[in-house]
Amino acid sequence: MGYLNNQVVTVDAILTTKGRELLAKNDGSFRITQFSLADDEIDYTLYNPTHPSGSAFYGEAIQNMPLLEALPQETQIMKYKLATLPRGTAKLPVLDLGYTAITLQQGAALSITPQTLNYLGNTQTFETSGYAATISDVRLMSTYTGVGINTTAAETANQTSTTTLGTNVSKTIIGTQFNLRATTINTLFGNNTQLSATLTVVGLDSGARLTIPIIVNRIN
Repeated sequence: MGYLNNQVVTVDAILTTKGRELLAKNDGSFRITQFSLADDEIDYTLYNPTHPSGSAFYGEAIQNMPLLEALPQETQIMKYKLATLPRGTAKLPVLDLGYTAITLQQGAALSITPQTLNYLGNTQTFETSGYAATISDVRLMSTYTGVGINTTAAETANQTSTTTLGTNVSKTIIGTQFNLRATTINTLFGNNTQLSATLTVVGLDSGARLTIPIIVNRIN
């Protein structure tokens, strides 16, 4: 969803790629039950409470920023979704993956169990709906699966969801734990000694988001 013109209230709402796939079935079962809002294009550092013209102009620079047109590729838009938190929340929830970066040798395995800090009054907790983890290039992994969430959405994501962006093939999985095993295919490295990608994890209840780098080192 995006505003096409920030001078008038004109909203452009489109289906995600998955929504278009469901609509294409044309069996009458397609129903819109959820939507998301995000503020990717907003730079809040431009809010100026010292503006000489007064409080009506504190957000003037933000209001005059160009706005993004909606597009269906969720890895490229709506990265910073708005979330509803309980009234009285004093701290924004943040994710803890146990790692600030991941480095694996070829064939090495790793399990990641995300936790959400400052959420629902707890200092540390797991989210009921789990987490979505997107790797920017799944070819770096021979195993990349999510476990712990038994829903249709999780099953579909964990089995089939890949997206080609340029030369990279990203994949999103859902779970409370993510199992990774680095590739053993030497030809992927070419003349390089290491491959790199990013891992982005989002809390499906809190909306908290964290991106860390992943590096796979070639053994020989």
